[in-house]
Amino acid sequence: MLNKVKAYISRHSLLDSGKYLLALSGGADSVCLLRMMLSLGYDIEAVHCNFKLRGEESDRDERFCDSLCQSHGIVLHKVHFDTKEYASLHKISIEMAARELRYNYFEQLRVALDAKGILVAHHRDDNIETVLLNILRGTGIRGIEGIKPRNGMIIRPLLCLSRHDILSYLDSISQDYITDSSNMVADVQRNKIRLNLIPVLKDIMPSATDNISNTIDHVAEAVKVYDKAISDSISLCFKDNTIDLEMLSQQPSPEAVLHEILSQRGFNSMQVQQIYDSIQSAQPGKIWKSEHYIVAMDRASLIIGKSLAPLPLMVIPECGNYRYAGDTATISIEEKEFNSMSDVSKEPSVATLDAEKVAFPLTLRPVKAADRFTPFGMKGCKLVSDYLTDRKRNYFQRQSQLVLEDASGEIVWLVGERVSSKVAITADTIKCLTIRYY
Repeated sequence: MLNKVKAYISRHSLLDSGKYLLALSGGADSVCLLRMMLSLGYDIEAVHCNFKLRGEESDRDERFCDSLCQSHGIVLHKVHFDTKEYASLHKISIEMAARELRYNYFEQLRVALDAKGILVAHHRDDNIETVLLNILRGTGIRGIEGIKPRNGMIIRPLLCLSRHDILSYLDSISQDYITDSSNMVADVQRNKIRLNLIPVLKDIMPSATDNISNTIDHVAEAVKVYDKAISDSISLCFKDNTIDLEMLSQQPSPEAVLHEILSQRGFNSMQVQQIYDSIQSAQPGKIWKSEHYIVAMDRASLIIGKSLAPLPLMVIPECGNYRYAGDTATISIEEKEFNSMSDVSKEPSVATLDAEKVAFPLTLRPVKAADRFTPFGMKGCKLVSDYLTDRKRNYFQRQSQLVLEDASGEIVWLVGERVSSKVAITADTIKCLTIRYY
């Protein structure tokens, strides 16, 4: 058993010299991990979390971990959590609350102690349960890949062992452990798979779990090939937060490429399918949102951007220099004598207006749906939204578009685009306003 784990650690380059933290619950899996790491000579300190969910049984687990670590001269770090209160406060399940509390504490302690990683005791049977759960929920190739030996600072040296292997090892060294009674109740999905589904699979085929485990290993190897192909495809069709739809269509699996790009930005499988279907039916103008990102269909491309915070409204009482939107932009307004047309700037970020036609205070604000203005050089009034569409501005450019209106409510400048003909410089202009927005 030790040689098997040692070879697994070496094959996946999981551990080297230096201090590691080891998550110790007192159950068979974590006790086996602790005894094996000691036997293999690794420098470890144990961590025990008391979630206060099982009354006296939770305190019994803590006492067992104390005794085990003392008998082997191992430093034990302990923490108590009010898991129910945390779950209620964050409106999540008890299971999820315990997971968040546990891993957040592990990482804080790892940083404080300058440890090289956190060892957890997931084993082969846990991996099988995870893959079955993923399949039942609906998954892609990565869901069948199962649990990785290393995920960031979380390290799993026992994935090569089954639960039977672990119990056999503990029996061979006469090491006792405690049993969590909650694991024996089929009340959550993972327990139902362990207690109900897997026995049925073994009844159908005695080698079921061995075969599933072998399949997980094969898929993990196939994922390496898949990752290389996907990376190559992404580099061809995704640049500057824009997916080139023509180039995407030329990839061996456009939908898989789309899923890999969007899933990393919080879009679920159903949303990705909807987006892919919209590409096939050519529906420009549609948008989809994840928690932090937006995807917008824009003619021959998909544009991806972060969700935009609402732009503020700012009243400008007189000429001067001002900061806008939390110091992310500046606007300066200067009045001076108008001499010739050479005073009129051609820079998009600068507007030159007839001062006598503009009434203070001015208001800098985002575009509204019904905004209209009279673009310089054009005849008649035009919806700002139509103007931006004609200029082929994408969703994100339209959402971040600002207007500057005067005291009469007249839009005098579509910022960065065009001034209004009603306040434009003419041969009769005496004084001009030079407005710069950066």
